[in-house]
Amino acid sequence: MTKIGFGTWSWGNRFVWGYEADKNDQLLKQTFKAAINNGLNLIDTADSYGTGNLNGRSEQLLGNFIEELPFSKKRSLTIATKLAPYPWRIGRKGFYNPFKLSKKRLKGKIDRVQLHWSTYRYAPWQETQLLDGIGDLYENGEFSEIGVSNMGPKRLRWLHSRLKKRGIPLKSLQIQFSLLSPQQNRNQIKAVCKELNIDLLAYSPLALGILAVKPSDSKVPNTLLRKIIFNRLLPASIDLRKGLERIAIERKASQVQVALNWCRAHGAIPIPGIRTPFQAKDIGAACKWQLSKKEIDLLDNLANQAKRRMPSNPLLSK
Repeated sequence: MTKIGFGTWSWGNRFVWGYEADKNDQLLKQTFKAAINNGLNLIDTADSYGTGNLNGRSEQLLGNFIEELPFSKKRSLTIATKLAPYPWRIGRKGFYNPFKLSKKRLKGKIDRVQLHWSTYRYAPWQETQLLDGIGDLYENGEFSEIGVSNMGPKRLRWLHSRLKKRGIPLKSLQIQFSLLSPQQNRNQIKAVCKELNIDLLAYSPLALGILAVKPSDSKVPNTLLRKIIFNRLLPASIDLRKGLERIAIERKASQVQVALNWCRAHGAIPIPGIRTPFQAKDIGAACKWQLSKKEIDLLDNLANQAKRRMPSNPLLSK
């Protein structure tokens, strides 16, 4: 069975200070422990997670939490961080210093380094040089796996071939993947990943939480971007969410578990963002069962009928 990981995209994204910061960090620490105890051993983070002066905050918190684990549990984790190809990070050594900082924040525990997004649409040369530099770090023994994010099928093949010529495997690809994600090149990407033995990681597997909203609930978030997306997609996804709820009730599970298991059924490893111990336990419980073919077909049909989908990532390459 395809496993489930989790992302730390929401960690450190708020400006909180003093007591509130300490309280928030303690909650995240409890969440981390709950995730590990419930079998979520693939952890995705990034050097850009955290805003303003808090850039890298997610890695820092994660590193502190990992440091307190016993060696046996620490060894069982796969820590995958993403390095952002900012315009000023150029050349083959453009990631060297950012990598050192990430490694320091993560207390030396980095198993996989990933190119955070594709620059193919505006600076393909930058992407190539940075990937070559990641390959150099891999060959120097700094980490054991390489991944990429937001690559279309053609670019994925090209990057895989470039690494293969050096004898370096490409471990994973991250794309937006959910019942409401854009269907642009999705089937082709799945096919290439299967052919080349590349793990497909599903970010935003709950469509920013929309798939967790009960059909009877119309509450929207306060943040502007999410408010806009929820106002567009809640009405368009009502039949889909009714299907999720029906399966959840029959399975004595949550809509979250059903939505994540749909990703797993399609060969993807979902990496939902988690903020609370309850969410960690709920997500961990999804690993204990799987959807039937009848349930998968039902959800596929309902998803195809949804008139609106999540916004496409403009940086997804061809």
